[in-house]
Amino acid sequence: MAQSTEVMSTPAGRARGVLLRRPVVASAFCDWANSAFATTVMAGFFPLYFKGFWNAGVEATESTLRLGIANSIGSFIIAVMAPIVGAVADKGSARIRLLMLFTVLGAAMTTAMYWVAKGDWVTATVLYVIASLGFWHGNQFYDSLLTDVAEERDYDLVSGYGYALGYLGGGLLFLVNVLMVTQPALFGIADASEGVRLSFVTVGVWWVVFTLPVMLFVRESSAGTALPAGAAIRAGLREIVDTIRHLRGDRTLLLFLLAYWFYIDGVNTIIKMAVDYGLSLGLKQESLITALLITQFVGFPAALAFGWLGKRMGPRTGLFIGIGVYTGAAAYAYFLDSEIEFYALAVVIGLVQGGVQSLSRSLFGRLVPAGKAGEFFGFYNLMGKAAAILGPLLTGFVAFTTHNSQLAIVSVSILFVIGAAFLSRVKV
Repeated sequence: MAQSTEVMSTPAGRARGVLLRRPVVASAFCDWANSAFATTVMAGFFPLYFKGFWNAGVEATESTLRLGIANSIGSFIIAVMAPIVGAVADKGSARIRLLMLFTVLGAAMTTAMYWVAKGDWVTATVLYVIASLGFWHGNQFYDSLLTDVAEERDYDLVSGYGYALGYLGGGLLFLVNVLMVTQPALFGIADASEGVRLSFVTVGVWWVVFTLPVMLFVRESSAGTALPAGAAIRAGLREIVDTIRHLRGDRTLLLFLLAYWFYIDGVNTIIKMAVDYGLSLGLKQESLITALLITQFVGFPAALAFGWLGKRMGPRTGLFIGIGVYTGAAAYAYFLDSEIEFYALAVVIGLVQGGVQSLSRSLFGRLVPAGKAGEFFGFYNLMGKAAAILGPLLTGFVAFTTHNSQLAIVSVSILFVIGAAFLSRVKV
């Protein structure tokens, strides 16, 4: 026992102890669960299928514009709803229940994509937008649980741990899904098209099953007594007004949200549009899928490393490193013209993608007032998604008007520059 206590007293031993706590593991599995949608659907097969199956015969730049509009519509709806449902969840102590509700919604809409017919891009878009609502609102409540399962000094470590599991879990299922498409006979599947559609079903099941542990092992904190639904809605709406007043008087929090607004838009735009960009350059679908797998499996250890970096050097320093790499990657994409270069870019993105996301969450968690995690993380998601209205529209519009996909992807770099400028004024 004495030896065990001594091991736990070391930084490495304490870190292992933190990451093995049941609530921490259960919450991290939310990342493992929902990353299946982010990887297989959002970044992988939906853009491929949207362009080649649901938009068959449509000019590439027009389908890019349609995909950009779909992403922007979803982002707008999420941005409007995020602070409202967050405030209501806090007042009703319902963050975990709403997490499961939006998880089931997203999983059901993703599964329904199996039945969408060829050329029916409108139905595919509607299902994708609703599934995205489930994904992003579920993430809103999952993000807010960071303050329930970890102490402030462990935010960077626990946040990075969740993103690392997300990259690993999302990557493993995506690998299976890729095999379903490239080797359908191994699974008794008729052809590659059937493999893609069945992949949507596997994502829905995976998403729900691995979110269940959070219901069993995580208990959310509350600032007071839980209110009935009607009273929670009224109190939540009043709370939004107070939150806006708080933000206006808290310079540090406001500057961080403005910074986050811009740089996370760049991150999300690259995630959503990278495959479409590769297709526009004429790269093979197999090469683009391989690049996504590279990003996932590089992202697993990199997210853990950024969690350690944030704990050692501070989350703001880690964010500057990640944003700087992203800016360079977006600029270099203009000159990209081969599969090898696309793979190299996938490695670079994988090294910083999870780090930027996880350190943003842990830094914001430090700034949130006690008992208002759901509400303030609602504004956190509002800023990220409100900005995400701009990015996909920007790339889609530039590609459509100039007929130059390279210029479209380079335009994202300005978002990183503006975000870094605001972040430089945040005092932690």
